[in-house]
Amino acid sequence: MVDTPAQWTLRIYVAGKSPKSMTALANLRSICETELAPGYEIEIVDLQQRPELARQHQIVAIPTVVRVLPDPIRKVIGDLSKRERVLVGLELLPRTGASG
Repeated sequence: MVDTPAQWTLRIYVAGKSPKSMTALANLRSICETELAPGYEIEIVDLQQRPELARQHQIVAIPTVVRVLPDPIRKVIGDLSKRERVLVGLELLPRTGASG
């Protein structure tokens, strides 16, 4: 088990209510509830409403999740259906010695 900081802030960039965006959001909420509860916050950024943020925040694909806090910043792209890859990518689980 990872020592969970008092507060995690995750930001998810989506494109409206597209099926892939909604799946990613549901998967992120599930991961947060099981791994980070109660100390997390999810910020949702809809790039259909604020397209300029894609360039400002260097978002090249959607959906994208960014771990804002704690440092360092980490990004994961996709619908987040591969839970273990998300946990490792956002550094919510320790990395193993296996490469892949």
